[in-house]
Amino acid sequence: MTSCEGPPRPAQGLMTSVGASWMAAPYPALVVDASGAVVEANARATALFPRAVRGAPLAEVAPGWLVEGHRRAGSGAAEPVRGSHGPSTLEAHPTPGEHGETVWWLVDDTARSLAETALRDEQRRTAFLADASTRLLASLNTERCMEVTVRLAAEHLADAAVLVAPASGRRHPLAVAVDGTVTHATARVDPSAVPGLAEALRGFPPVPSRWIDPAALPDWVVPEALAGRVGSVAVTPLPGHGVPAGALILLRRGDQAAFDASEEVFARVFAARAGIALSAARLYMEQSRITATLMAELLPPALRQVHGVEFAGGYRASKDTERVGGDFYDVHPGSGPGDETLAVLGDVCGKGLEAAVLTGKIRNTLQALLPMADDHGQLLRLLNGALLNGHHTRFATLVLASVRRCGGVTHLRLTSAGHPAPLIVRQDGSVEEAPTAGTLVGALPDIRSTTAHADLQPGETCLLYTDGLTEAKGGPLGDVMWGEDRLRAALAECADMPAEAVVEHVKMANATWIGDHRQDDIALMAITAPRTTHLTAVDGHTRGRYTA
Repeated sequence: MTSCEGPPRPAQGLMTSVGASWMAAPYPALVVDASGAVVEANARATALFPRAVRGAPLAEVAPGWLVEGHRRAGSGAAEPVRGSHGPSTLEAHPTPGEHGETVWWLVDDTARSLAETALRDEQRRTAFLADASTRLLASLNTERCMEVTVRLAAEHLADAAVLVAPASGRRHPLAVAVDGTVTHATARVDPSAVPGLAEALRGFPPVPSRWIDPAALPDWVVPEALAGRVGSVAVTPLPGHGVPAGALILLRRGDQAAFDASEEVFARVFAARAGIALSAARLYMEQSRITATLMAELLPPALRQVHGVEFAGGYRASKDTERVGGDFYDVHPGSGPGDETLAVLGDVCGKGLEAAVLTGKIRNTLQALLPMADDHGQLLRLLNGALLNGHHTRFATLVLASVRRCGGVTHLRLTSAGHPAPLIVRQDGSVEEAPTAGTLVGALPDIRSTTAHADLQPGETCLLYTDGLTEAKGGPLGDVMWGEDRLRAALAECADMPAEAVVEHVKMANATWIGDHRQDDIALMAITAPRTTHLTAVDGHTRGRYTA
């Protein structure tokens, strides 16, 4: 048979005589009368249908699809028909004859049929890969990504799928999918027991599936829910970002066809996408763990009552999407009720993570310099030297408060280093500014500072704050700073309030002013001498009981 564009077709309505002209045609030609009997067949048609002799019923000569096509042609629906004959695909074109017979011209359509089938398969695979990529990248959770991988593999590539992740300690995390159900587990496995698995976990190319004997698989590979004998197995690596993300084991039941070369290639393409998604999920989760660990150190601590003095803090980053910034505070309790507690509040130049890193360095340095807390000036000079020797170019302002309660009075030593001076609200609601000032740290080799002393009676509060509080802009047009006058007015309403209430009241007044407008980092700390009758020791700290 010769495969080409198709047989020459006569014009509509042209009657063709059955004679010698078509016997030499380069196509198989078969003449069938109206009753369905063969009239003539050329040599090429006889090679296709050896029983096509004059008078033979077409139903005994040709495949059923051609018989049905001839029946429809006799009813006036003379259209080309198509079907298989042995290993070939044929397309038959009808031409009406002079005496009611039909000439069927047959064209070998196998190549086009195979091409169309391959195209449809490739379109399905491309659509599957696109959908798989979307579903795999929809989550950065490792377990969820493993679940999606085995579920898709079991639905489209095999009857069951087992994903073996890199070992965590001595155990490998596993995800298993069969019949629409996914389970997670961890197990101590021997990768060398499965041909190709040890290599796949190291990222080497897969071994052909025909090299794997399903009968030799260990029990952990074959899911209990996979009914029947395993007929074929394929193992393929899951490549990640420079490090293998695991291996995928595909299993088919004994009654299913073995994996052919094209299926193995397609499985590797899918595995490559799954490996990238798994690698991204693991990287994200590792970064999240690192971030959470660092964040715990960078975030301001929760404050409490220490040795009969209340401490409360408030913090707000400049952006809702940021949790840390350049403002900070810390409280370092004294070793006993008679020792001073050091409170620190500061502001690092800049915002975001870079400022938070310097904040962490300052906090750690101050922790190391606690033995020098008796002398605020010496402590600030040592901190200044440590910052100047660093690789950064940022500076910071801060205020130190050494606090000690003696009887009913709380004594304060306050030292500012380029920072707004603390404000003190008295029992009668009056607000005073502590007379302390100084130069910022981390910018100049020499710094100076003055230390102020103040006493707090029960119900009085000292407020330490960063300039983000007073410089926050708001108002009707959003362009007016809140300012120290509004801060003093809000603070005047806080006489006799507990420390936490003072912080919340000031924060709320400030937030009401700025509304939805963007602001700088804000930090504030209230140090309050509570109204108490006597002190009790709780958890190593002295706490006061409030009077009615």
